[in-house]
Amino acid sequence: MENILALIADFSVFVLFPWLVWRLIGRSIPIVILPILLGILFAVWHVPVHDVSIPSAYGDEIGWVAVLVLAFTAGLEMWQHQDDVREEHALPPTTWVRLLAGAAVALGGPLLVGSYLAWKFFLPLEGWHPPHAAPWVAAASIGLCISVSALPVLIGVVRELEPAQRPLGQLALQLAVVDDAALWIGLAFLQFAERGSEALHSWTELEFLAVALLGGLAAGGLWAAKHFRHPPTWVIWVTVPVYMAVGSWASHQLGLHELIGAYFAGAIMPPSWVRRLPVEQVGTFALIWLAPMFFGHSGLRINGDALTWPSVVASLALVAVSIIAKMVSVYIFPPAPKLAPRQRLGLGALLQCKGLMEIVAATILHEQGMISEFAFASLMVLAVISTVLTGPMFRLMAPRTA
Repeated sequence: MENILALIADFSVFVLFPWLVWRLIGRSIPIVILPILLGILFAVWHVPVHDVSIPSAYGDEIGWVAVLVLAFTAGLEMWQHQDDVREEHALPPTTWVRLLAGAAVALGGPLLVGSYLAWKFFLPLEGWHPPHAAPWVAAASIGLCISVSALPVLIGVVRELEPAQRPLGQLALQLAVVDDAALWIGLAFLQFAERGSEALHSWTELEFLAVALLGGLAAGGLWAAKHFRHPPTWVIWVTVPVYMAVGSWASHQLGLHELIGAYFAGAIMPPSWVRRLPVEQVGTFALIWLAPMFFGHSGLRINGDALTWPSVVASLALVAVSIIAKMVSVYIFPPAPKLAPRQRLGLGALLQCKGLMEIVAATILHEQGMISEFAFASLMVLAVISTVLTGPMFRLMAPRTA
């Protein structure tokens, strides 16, 4: 009974209350921001929420499963929006080569700039260097968080754009899909790099089984995409939890984070199957009614004493670096060759949004000991600020509509 009461308190604080605030402010900011901000404030003010068993054990588990679902649906979104984007003709035409190159520059520019500045200026600050991580790994981890774009949040932002601005939003989604995949690859690489040679020397039969299962999922997806394109609906629904569970377990067994496996499991589902799934509805339900407990608990895990005035200043510096590096990268090499200056700036304003993906990435890196308490606190504040600024920045910089 105590666990149920704790779950009700947890749900009331981190799900129901943020939802009511979100509705009262006219859904003007992404809902993901509110529970994480509430958790950060509780941590900084040392609010004794533990006295009412918050975070609750059930809330932790439910929030964790919800974020697994969000990672899985983010992988599914790779296939969900491609046809919609191809039907738009309001923007100058581009090729997949140019699109991929533009995505690489949009991600690589902030990654390189952020990693260098983290290594040169932030890691020397007191408390910023994690005790058990190599300096280049810590710097690259911060750079990766600075460079990410928030695919799930962007999907919601694009849905709310005016019809004349949606083609630009759809182009941002295409770039965010590529950057999202690169984020998970980067997280996997950094975790392997941090473990060093022991990542392979300590393998047992279970690790080889995990690799075989991932290969089996990919092979099964490719086979079904060609030879079993239209199965009965029940086959799809039975396969979905199997893919997510196997992908999560396999990545965890390989020493990676479970969210990485969940994302790639979604990405290798047969596209024709994915289009028959209510991806948007499932993702929205998980985002609004379940995952806020994960976000709120992430905020609570911040060391409140680490979020000092210097950390806030560092967060503002990271915001400036993130926004400028992303927008300059997109402006210099846009994904379509003939975009107007305002279209480039509007695209950069959308892509600088951090939202859910940076929160998840920072949480993974913090749990793995690859960023410090101070860096984690600053990156969470960066995610909040950059996401709140996305809408106003886009309205200021994007092309004017009649």
